[in-house]
Amino acid sequence: MILVAIAFLVLLAMGMPVAFAIGISGAIFFVQHPELPFTIPVQVTVSQTQNFALLAVPLFILAGNFMNRSGITEQLLNLALVMTGRLKGGLAQVSIALSALMGGVSGSAIADAAMQSRMLGEPMIKRGFSPGFTAGVLSFGAILTPIIPPGIGMILYGSIGQVSIGRMFAAGIVPALMLWLALTVAVWITANARNYQPERKSRVTLKELGTALRGGIWALLFPVILLFGLRAGIFTPSEIGAFAVLYAIFVGVIIYRQLKVKSFAEAMEGSLGDVGSVMFLIALSAIFSYGIVLERVPEAIAGAILGLTDNLSLIMVLIAISVLIAGLVIDATVLIIMLTPIFLPLIRSLDGDPVHFGIVFIIAATIGNFTPPVGAAMYTVCSILKVRIGDYTRESIPFMIAVSLVAIILVFVPAAALWLPKLLFG
Repeated sequence: MILVAIAFLVLLAMGMPVAFAIGISGAIFFVQHPELPFTIPVQVTVSQTQNFALLAVPLFILAGNFMNRSGITEQLLNLALVMTGRLKGGLAQVSIALSALMGGVSGSAIADAAMQSRMLGEPMIKRGFSPGFTAGVLSFGAILTPIIPPGIGMILYGSIGQVSIGRMFAAGIVPALMLWLALTVAVWITANARNYQPERKSRVTLKELGTALRGGIWALLFPVILLFGLRAGIFTPSEIGAFAVLYAIFVGVIIYRQLKVKSFAEAMEGSLGDVGSVMFLIALSAIFSYGIVLERVPEAIAGAILGLTDNLSLIMVLIAISVLIAGLVIDATVLIIMLTPIFLPLIRSLDGDPVHFGIVFIIAATIGNFTPPVGAAMYTVCSILKVRIGDYTRESIPFMIAVSLVAIILVFVPAAALWLPKLLFG
């Protein structure tokens, strides 16, 4: 498997699409083992796509694209402004709140970062925020999106690791609120140091609050309905994905009346590209995973880690650090697909809770989207706002510290992630 890993890294460095890099490097394993039938790569690739639980992935992607074009974003922006507009930091605080509110809508950190950069990037810079700080806020704020249900990373982790997706959805709520608070404090500290003013001076009236809540209530209800449907046994994770699509169409057509024929077609077109790239990646990862299992790589890694310590919390810290380092060069989705079968068995062997580990793992993997050298959300924001990577990196240090502190707290305080799943699911 060493040659396979080297081939994967070399192909990535050459700029090959990740899915092909995974598939080709995985095929090298079979070249090394001519005793294995070469029909196996084809069989495992096809069988990987037959996993019924993965049906939730394209359905939630489609629902997210419909919601993004339903007109709900403007309503949530108004709600975020009402909630946080009087805090020091103005639009920076609004952007963090909007990321939290948008979590149940898009499910994609990169999509959220791109959307907010186009909406709030230029207004923030015109109000005196430094370009690097603006890019850092808009990028790191998007880490909330995949943690709030229905995050695609949770669905992938649950499907691959055979972990309850309903529990994963519930487990993401409290950590997302903790991340929101940590990022809000980081923005507030910087805003006080630089005298970044609030967006609004006057107090929010009850009428303004009521109007804003009415406008955003359909997005706020979305994750609540998902959790209720799963808890009550009304839907399976795959079925609730279909419900999410119908809900998004209902909101866009009936409630906000902005999901027209053109925007409907745009949502379908965008979803085809998103679903194709994710599912192709999942399918070809089966070739890579086959060699990992056959060579007993999880057992070897588990043995190496257990040789250092058998303390579950310390092992989770080591795994989080390893995932964070890997995330510097590999996309979060790829990390979840590739590393879940390696690390999750180790956590289970130590009687660790797979839901608790999943939240820490997903946060650690997602951080890579916002850090050099290949962070997708980072490059998206910096390219839209024309900000230099060096300026972005320097100004993002407070947000990196805030997110890392939350991840450490979650490792040593499992109840923060497990309290709500236990309350809802027992």
